[in-house]
Amino acid sequence: MSTIRIVYALVLALGLLMIACIAYSEQDEAHTIRQLERERLRALVEADVPRARELHADEFQLVNPRGETLTKDEYLGGIESGRSDYLLWEPISDIAVRMHGDAAVIRYRSRLEIVVDGQRVPEAQYWHTDSYEKFAGQWRVVWSQATLASQ
Repeated sequence: MSTIRIVYALVLALGLLMIACIAYSEQDEAHTIRQLERERLRALVEADVPRARELHADEFQLVNPRGETLTKDEYLGGIESGRSDYLLWEPISDIAVRMHGDAAVIRYRSRLEIVVDGQRVPEAQYWHTDSYEKFAGQWRVVWSQATLASQ
């Protein structure tokens, strides 16, 4: 009888350990995604297009606050050419992360100021929802949507 109890306790302990490892792994991945999003914002503000290209999936698509959709090449090409020039883009809330295996969704509020086609868009607050996926072991942003936040 005591052998059965020992086996049961070991199976239970192993199960709890596996759950703890999965939870730890998701927390670790969520931290990585938060860091990558901050790095992506820095690359976009600094017009570091080579680094931004690494952080965006080939099939990336942006839906901007005007409701326009841009591909990766259109979006980063606009930054590279100076047509779009981020003056400021910084999170002002926590970056919330929802993990789903090799996919994650993030949401946060930011302060953002940009010049588009020579027209300065005054600093405002926006909500961002972004979808990340892991490709060959590397997280990349796939979809991004920005919405003007009520003040």
